[in-house]
Amino acid sequence: MTIVIKNGRVIDPANGLDEPKDLLIDKGRIKALESPGSISFDAGEKPSVIDAKGCVVCPGLIDMHVHFREPGFEYKETITSGCRSAAAGGFTSVAVMPNTNPVNDTRAVTEHILSLARTEDIINVYPIAAITQKLEGERLSEMADLKDAGAIAFSDDGRPVMNNELMRRAFEYSKMFKLPLIQHSEMLDLTEGGCMNEGMVSTELGLKGMPTEAEDIMVYRDIALLEKTGGRLHVAHISSKNSVDLVRQAKSRGLSVTCEVAPHHFTLTDEAVRGYDTNTKMSPPLRAIDDVEAIKEGLQDGTIDIIATDHAPHDIADKQVEYQNACFGIVGLETALPLSLKLVDEKILSMGDVIKKLTSTPADIFNLKAGSLSLGNEADILIFNPNLEYSIDISKFHSKSKNSPFDGWKVKGKVIHTLVKGKTAYSANEN
Repeated sequence: MTIVIKNGRVIDPANGLDEPKDLLIDKGRIKALESPGSISFDAGEKPSVIDAKGCVVCPGLIDMHVHFREPGFEYKETITSGCRSAAAGGFTSVAVMPNTNPVNDTRAVTEHILSLARTEDIINVYPIAAITQKLEGERLSEMADLKDAGAIAFSDDGRPVMNNELMRRAFEYSKMFKLPLIQHSEMLDLTEGGCMNEGMVSTELGLKGMPTEAEDIMVYRDIALLEKTGGRLHVAHISSKNSVDLVRQAKSRGLSVTCEVAPHHFTLTDEAVRGYDTNTKMSPPLRAIDDVEAIKEGLQDGTIDIIATDHAPHDIADKQVEYQNACFGIVGLETALPLSLKLVDEKILSMGDVIKKLTSTPADIFNLKAGSLSLGNEADILIFNPNLEYSIDISKFHSKSKNSPFDGWKVKGKVIHTLVKGKTAYSANEN
């Protein structure tokens, strides 16, 4: 099938492109990028035309931190519902965390996830395998076998590797396999029983806090081990001022460290918890205003490499309980783009910078064949209207779960079409 996307503003950070262009897709791949109106066809050829007037055309977004819950917790999310949610948010590629049941610590689970994703054929799904067996932090997983099966990185996700010697060995393997370790940075003994950021608000609300030092100490330890081993570290959902500074310093010393931030950590502060809405409970928790400002500075100066959602779906029963008993996490795939575009309005980042942190940079860090509109690439493409204002409505989410604190928010930046390999994965006209 031949498709022409015309009249759009094409932004492709990987190729330094930001200008009006028409784009030609043939047999699922990008065949041409030409000046508006200059793509020609043989007589009798009738391509499908998408008019992108007033819209941005860019590479499909890439989210390197999602939880699709399958296998084991399908009542919260499945590969299918997660992929549909991702496509509705403009994402054409995602990396799924290993905290499933069974844990993704064996070749069989990795292959099962890939098989499900291929069968549904909605978007590209990349498995992240466990660092340790059963996420127990005691014995390393069979990392070589997992890489061979298709894992693109290793992480114990919300259960960080506490054992220093074990983490050192994991870094040594990460260097050998040229795959990053993704660490949820938290000293668990400092946060035990905590449910929000430790500070004035937690004191006023009578809720046990989680200090920023729990994050900072783990980031410091991992950077120290990284410096010794020469492995690769990716800091997940960074949230504290000091952690951003630590990563900045490590980068200045030439260490192979990258990091991500979730949109809720540059959009909300711990003040949002005052209403005891359990959809404001996540880990790491919403931090104080000084931390949020440091996050924005880190995005602006390049310390923070990418934006990732930490999409964490939970059933309503997991959230309709007392704040301290609720599960951590929110869904994020269908709100990430408009929340990220707020950084453009605030003049923190340019439109191109936002798209880069959601496309080519994650592709580079995790060595994916995605994130650009280069000729010959698979046509994974997002078309969105950056000026279209609308209200977020969680009842219309494609995710099985609706746990979001952004219901009713007025935002700008509407996904119009998401194409994967040239096929429509989502269209606003059909939803």
